[in-house]
Amino acid sequence: MKNNEKKSIFSKIIAFFNTPIGEKKKKSNKRSLKKDNRINLEKNEEESLDKRVPWAYVARNSRGKKIKGYFYAYNKKDVEYFLESEELEIVSVKTSKSIQMLNHGFRRNRKLKTKYLVFMLTELSTYIKAGIPLSEAIGIMARETKNMRFKNILREMRYDINSGDSFSKAMMNRGEAFPPILVNMVKTSEMTGSLGESLDDMAVYFGDIEETRRQMVSILTYPTIIFTFAVAVVMFIMVYVIPKFVDIYTTMENTQIPHFTKTVIGISNFFQNNLIIILLIVIIFLASFILLYRKSKGFRMFFQKIGMRMPFIGNIMIYNEVTIFSKSFATLLRHDVFITDTMQILNELTNNEIYHDMIDETIKNIKKGEEISLAFKDHWAFPLPAYEMIVTGEKTGKLADMMEQVSSYYSSLHRSAIMRLKSLIEPIIIVLLAFMVGSIILSIIVPMFSMYESVQNLG
Repeated sequence: MKNNEKKSIFSKIIAFFNTPIGEKKKKSNKRSLKKDNRINLEKNEEESLDKRVPWAYVARNSRGKKIKGYFYAYNKKDVEYFLESEELEIVSVKTSKSIQMLNHGFRRNRKLKTKYLVFMLTELSTYIKAGIPLSEAIGIMARETKNMRFKNILREMRYDINSGDSFSKAMMNRGEAFPPILVNMVKTSEMTGSLGESLDDMAVYFGDIEETRRQMVSILTYPTIIFTFAVAVVMFIMVYVIPKFVDIYTTMENTQIPHFTKTVIGISNFFQNNLIIILLIVIIFLASFILLYRKSKGFRMFFQKIGMRMPFIGNIMIYNEVTIFSKSFATLLRHDVFITDTMQILNELTNNEIYHDMIDETIKNIKKGEEISLAFKDHWAFPLPAYEMIVTGEKTGKLADMMEQVSSYYSSLHRSAIMRLKSLIEPIIIVLLAFMVGSIILSIIVPMFSMYESVQNLG
């Protein structure tokens, strides 16, 4: 046995000296590289990173069901502690550049839907008033909800709170998931010890905002459906129905075909030959419009100005902006948020560039020691009664009360304007659809009568 071991050792020594120096370096470098990669991987998993990154985890609950998700943390141990606190059995925890790229920007920066905000605020307020600790209340909601993104947000917030962060800090750690007005309200209420009342106010606030949004959606849904249906019907007639009659019309003399029918046939031929190109142009146009509207301030402002100056639609847009502005303003003032912070929050809440400019001007005026109302004076996009109410509020020291009244007044005007426009749009869309389809059908039928008269004359 010893002889065999000696032979083995001697053979390795001989092989070593017979191996070229270049190959020895390659093998040594490979071993070193593998070792470095292993050390770096362990370092990334164990040591804290400079910022929170998404970690993909797989775990099992008490019933043995496999659960997959993402958790934002500085290191692997934080994720493991979180999973253990949720009484989950850990299967795997990992992160990588691809996981971070796919989840960090897309999942973290998306705003949480208003319906989830209202649910969270209402439930939290109830639990807190019942004496349930905040961390436990958030845990209950996380178990109740079915939406995985909302569930993960609640779980991460609970972990942050258990780690010593405040509720407002836990919200801020979620990126743009929570609106600035909510984070500031919670931050202020934590200082004053009125978290339950603030959550109730915020639930009502976001409930009103959601109701306003639903009204806007309801007015746009019906015309959009009808318009889409009308376009689909017209395209079907042009591409599939009219060509069936073309062969019949070829037997007629060219002079017997009305000019209107010839025009419709020409349009039909154009659609048949270029349908795919037309669809591509429409898709590219819509995609370009949406992209420019989102990215270009000048483009967005141009179309917002056009919309706000249009009959009926303009009033709806202005009333909507004034309602949200005054409601948010009143809520922030009632919770003793500093006026400069209030204006910054209001600036972040609106997507309307005209109102962005007015609020920016207000911030400049406040820094100069001038009145808030100055930026809204004689502005075409801000109604005179609302301006007068701001002036009255400044003079009497009851600006929050005045803004609350402005919000209620313009909210009712907004609802009335929506109902009027809805009642006006419905008959217009129906008449337009009937005119379009009727005109095409007439263009097909009229030549048929001419053919019938020609046959009778021949008889």
